[in-house]
Amino acid sequence: MLDIQLAPLSMTLNAALCEKIDCKTKPLGALGDLEKLALQVGLIQNTLTPRLERPTMLVFAGDHGIVGSGVSPYPQAVTAQMVHNFLAGGAAINVFARLHGMVLKVVDSGVNHDFADVQGLIHAKVAHGTNSFLAEPAMTLEQCEQAMHKGAEIARTEVAQGCNVLGFGEMGIGNTSSASCLMSILCGLPIEACVGRGTGLDDDGLQRKLDALRQAVTHHDLRDAAPMQVLATFGGFEIAMMAGAMLGAAAQRAVLLIDGFIATAALLVVAKLQPNILQYCVFSHCSEESGHAKMLGHLEAKPLLNLGLRLGEGTGAALALPLLQAAVNFLNEMASFESAGVSEKNA
Repeated sequence: MLDIQLAPLSMTLNAALCEKIDCKTKPLGALGDLEKLALQVGLIQNTLTPRLERPTMLVFAGDHGIVGSGVSPYPQAVTAQMVHNFLAGGAAINVFARLHGMVLKVVDSGVNHDFADVQGLIHAKVAHGTNSFLAEPAMTLEQCEQAMHKGAEIARTEVAQGCNVLGFGEMGIGNTSSASCLMSILCGLPIEACVGRGTGLDDDGLQRKLDALRQAVTHHDLRDAAPMQVLATFGGFEIAMMAGAMLGAAAQRAVLLIDGFIATAALLVVAKLQPNILQYCVFSHCSEESGHAKMLGHLEAKPLLNLGLRLGEGTGAALALPLLQAAVNFLNEMASFESAGVSEKNA
């Protein structure tokens, strides 16, 4: 297990940040959630003048043995094909990352394919996909820890290169099944409340998926298990590596831009281990995947956007970056009543 202990954010500058926000040329609270974002980033960076530097999107990719049970309408080969698409610059996340000036890196956490050396690809493969958790754990505890350690190392490397805001995305056919099982166990919810259509299952496919996942959670019966055991049993290598990267990034005082259902499931595991990580998280959007709103509710998280997205890849996180930038910019650039010579509200 990662030897990282996250202390709660220091509140030393809380009053000064709140005063700076309140003294801008606007009614109190008039910028709503942007004011909360500005305060949060200031506290994370422990400064009255926060900056977003070298925003980076990490897309973790891995394959899942559970796909053989018919839980997805797409074949497993699509994972590798989409990684090639990312590297060629043709996916939605490439478009949004370019639009908002984000560095994009793709991490091979456990794809059932061997990639050549390509710019933008990080080789971190633990194995060529997980086992099917219908009958056995998806991975060993050792593999789970290996994935988390590698994720933390990747995050530390990005921060060392000047990044202080990291987005987290994923690609892995079958990974909504993993996320649904993680959610069911860690949130204490029946699997029926956690399962959605993923990449577009019809009614028959959704029933097959539900039947398979119900069988899996019953077979393993991890209701009182440690979070790492739950992750090893039901997770994917990309989910475990993403969880480690989130923890590693928070330990370096980076802002974490959390994407949708899969990314939030990875965070859910970490939050059970290190609850203070939630103070570093900006929840970009609420996914159309049916379980995501419930998972956000469990974490008491308020997402910035609700656009009906269900693509993954980090797309929601990339779309939310301009709002985060707007929050930082108004804190740094907007005039105060005093500097602008504008009269404040009468007492």
